[in-house]
Amino acid sequence: MADVKWSSGEESDGRRDPRASEEKDQRAKTLQELEEVLHSAPRSCRHGDEVWPNLYLGDMFMSHDKLGLSQLGITHVLNAAHGKLCCKGSDDFYGTTVKYYGVPANDLPTFDLSPFFYPAAEFIHRALSSAGKVLVHCAVGVSRSAALVLSYLMIHQHLSLLSSIRLVQQKRWICPNRGFLRQLIVLDQELQNKGFDETN
Repeated sequence: MADVKWSSGEESDGRRDPRASEEKDQRAKTLQELEEVLHSAPRSCRHGDEVWPNLYLGDMFMSHDKLGLSQLGITHVLNAAHGKLCCKGSDDFYGTTVKYYGVPANDLPTFDLSPFFYPAAEFIHRALSSAGKVLVHCAVGVSRSAALVLSYLMIHQHLSLLSSIRLVQQKRWICPNRGFLRQLIVLDQELQNKGFDETN
């Protein structure tokens, strides 16, 4: 994987950093508007992408490649499909060199992923704050794991849901299911209200 350079404002390839236009974005978007943004992005088919400095979003193939993860310097793995047949991650699988956190999520609109938003965001935040590198994955790396990466960007990087989606889309195609999107909209509104309360 090529090294990724991160900066604010204009990206090297001419794309705008979503953080630079945050004030122009409405925080709360409708489900249909978010789905239109998600479906308008080009689809990528790589096994993993660095979507934020030292934060990788990937699939089960990448998560099973222990040599590849070691070469990347991955120190933490968050498995959003913990316990599922296709994703064999566990503390035993990665050994003592990688810290593991498993979220037993089903990729179904009826599954409530929201109780895992804050614990997963904290796991990612602590890893990155200690100069670690994190892989967040599920089976395909576009729905469950993507939703948890978006929640991290919203909670700890203070981006809106729309800005978080646009930022990740610059590196990887994602498509959280409708249930996860609804839960992320609620989180977005809660964070907006919390920010408003703190300024008053």
